[in-house]
Amino acid sequence: MLLKGYLTVAQVAKQLGLSEYRIRELIRDKQIRATKIGQWRVKLKDLEEFIKSRRNF
Repeated sequence: MLLKGYLTVAQVAKQLGLSEYRIRELIRDKQIRATKIGQWRVKLKDLEEFIKSRRNF
């Protein structure tokens, strides 16, 4: 099932170069916002906010 505007844990992991396990840890620790729709899904906007929060200016 494809949900427009949402990414799977696998897609997020691939984009960030992290393991799916690590992405689930970040979701569990509430560092990445996610919604459970069958499996965890991350809105693209929430992923962008996470990336911005991790920048070193």
